[in-house]
Amino acid sequence: MPHPCLLALALALSLASLPALAQEAPHGHAPGHVASGTADVEAPAQRWATDAPLREGMREIAVIVGALGHYEMGHVETGQAVALAGQVNDAIADIVANCRLEPDADAALHIVLAALAQGATRFQQEPGDHAPIAAMRQALADYARLFDDPGFEVPSA
Repeated sequence: MPHPCLLALALALSLASLPALAQEAPHGHAPGHVASGTADVEAPAQRWATDAPLREGMREIAVIVGALGHYEMGHVETGQAVALAGQVNDAIADIVANCRLEPDADAALHIVLAALAQGATRFQQEPGDHAPIAAMRQALADYARLFDDPGFEVPSA
């Protein structure tokens, strides 16, 4: 049976190829749920534990998304911004290859990573559209609400 983290990468990549479907799907938001990309994630009573590879990877993604904020302000060239989005997918692959979480935390992480991969892929396909950058920021905010990662900062718009 494939490792759960490999399944997460497959899910993230498959969801990244379906941005229109994800945008059109209706969402019901119940109390205690956090919207993240294509699905709702129930917020745990206590945020899930993280491991070093996850914290390192998510911090790397946050730096990259912060740099994409400079693109939104016109301070980064399109080609460089597209390359940065590719680095988001590289960081996701590293997280998936090295993550070791409990099953419930892993399932929630899959959704956050899928939203990040979807945003990065959409941005690479349409770099003139800044909405995927905002979606990646939201996925990072979801991560911060769901996972215990002291010192993690979501990049601002």
